[in-house]
Amino acid sequence: MSSDFESYEQDFAVLTADITGRIGRVPKLLGDEKKQMVANIEKQLEEARELLEQMELEVREIPPQSRGMYSSRMRSYKQEMGKLEADFKRSRIAYSDEVRNELLGDDGNSSENQRAHLLDNTERLERSSRRLEAGYQIAVETEQIGQEMLENLSHDREKIQRARERLRETDANLGKSSRILTGMLRRIIQNRILIVVLAVFIILTTAAAIFFSVQGR
Repeated sequence: MSSDFESYEQDFAVLTADITGRIGRVPKLLGDEKKQMVANIEKQLEEARELLEQMELEVREIPPQSRGMYSSRMRSYKQEMGKLEADFKRSRIAYSDEVRNELLGDDGNSSENQRAHLLDNTERLERSSRRLEAGYQIAVETEQIGQEMLENLSHDREKIQRARERLRETDANLGKSSRILTGMLRRIIQNRILIVVLAVFIILTTAAAIFFSVQGR
C-alpha cells in the first residue's frame, strides 16, 4: 500500500516542479504562446489535484499506527498545492493586465517590468518557504522515528526485566531443589551407616552366642 503512495508522491513531485517552472515563465511570454502556457498549467493543476485525491485515499488504507507520517506529508503537499494555485493566480492577474493593456493600446512596459520583478521575488520566497517546510517535515518524521525507537527500547527493556525475574525465580527454585537433594542424600547415607552398624552387631552377637554354646559343652 505504501508503495502506491510513494509512486503517486513521485509523480506529484515531478508534476509540481514542472508547474512551478511554467508559472515562472508566464510573465515572460507573449500572445498565443502565453495563452497556451496558461491552458497547460490549468490542465497540470487539475492533474495534481487528482494525484492528491489518490494519495489521500491511499493514506486512509494505511494502518493507524503507521498513518501519522503519511498524514504529515499529505498536509505538506496540500500546502504546496495551495501555494502553486496562488502563484498561478498571480501570474494570471499579470496576464489579464497585459491583455487589457494590449486592448487599450497601452504598452505598460514599466508596470510589466515591476510586476515581473515582484513575481520573481515571490517565486524566490516560495522556494525558500518550501525548503523550510521540507526541513520541518524531515524533522517531524525524524521525531516520529525517534519516538518509535524509544517505544521499542522500552518494550525491549520490559522483556529483559521479565527475563531477569524469571531467571531469579529459576535460581531460587534450583536452590530449593539443591537443598532438598542434599537432605535426601544425607538421610540415605545415615540409613546405610545404621544398617552397617546393625549388621555388624548382629554378626558379633551371633558369633558370641555360638562361642559360648561351644564352650558350654
